[in-house]
Amino acid sequence: MAAKEGNMAPAFNLLNQKGEKVSLKDYKGEKNVVLYFYPKAMTPGCTVQACALRDTKRKYSSNKTVVLGVSPDAPERLQRFQDRDKLNFDLLSDPEHKIAEKYGVWGLKKFMGREFMGIKRTTFIIGKDGKLKHIMDKVNTKTHHEDALNWIKENL
Repeated sequence: MAAKEGNMAPAFNLLNQKGEKVSLKDYKGEKNVVLYFYPKAMTPGCTVQACALRDTKRKYSSNKTVVLGVSPDAPERLQRFQDRDKLNFDLLSDPEHKIAEKYGVWGLKKFMGREFMGIKRTTFIIGKDGKLKHIMDKVNTKTHHEDALNWIKENL
């Protein structure tokens, strides 16, 4: 069952790029969470998206919001991605795509004529109360950072 707006966001407990556990409950009552799922660290689209989020971190912080990226990559690869692009937020490792499945973003994809299972680039905006406030399933990697921030400013 996919996550739905208005429902409680599915809980998670994942390792970040440093191998430290990060849970959704860490932010409850304190911060909104932009939980964005992306296919693979260090690929062109994912890099554009992550660097734009990096560059707008101060604006997210001033709106009491934390950004968390989730991919099937191992923590070591996430650390290389963070180091290479000087990313200033946690990247979470979901190698068995259990959390991606809970959120309904793991599925059949098509690319260059072949089909495979993977992450569908999707963003979930979670309020301080732990509820899913907004789901962005048509993500443009170049404008994602502003699209999510504008939604937060207007609605939270």
